[in-house]
Amino acid sequence: MKTHAARFTGLAGITTLLLLWAVTSRAATTQSAATTQSVEQRKLLVRGARLWPVYCAQCHNAPSGAQYSPAQWDAITMHMRTQSIMPANDMRAIKEFLKEAR
Repeated sequence: MKTHAARFTGLAGITTLLLLWAVTSRAATTQSAATTQSVEQRKLLVRGARLWPVYCAQCHNAPSGAQYSPAQWDAITMHMRTQSIMPANDMRAIKEFLKEAR
């Protein structure tokens, strides 16, 4: 017959293994989500880089991303979105590109 100490040791070992599995599983899921988000962010930035000269150069000389702060780019792109017929997804890509171009 097992003693209480042996049962407790076995239970503690199983609990430790379950906790390690949960932490490892969560870390892998978080890393996978971060990688996916990073890939999506890069795609958005590349799309913005391609769209920026197409849309902005139609009406004026397009400024560089470093010319304004991210908050200023938010206001500028919101204003330009209302002035143009640009789809919202295109403006979002351009705005993210300009913010990162700093």
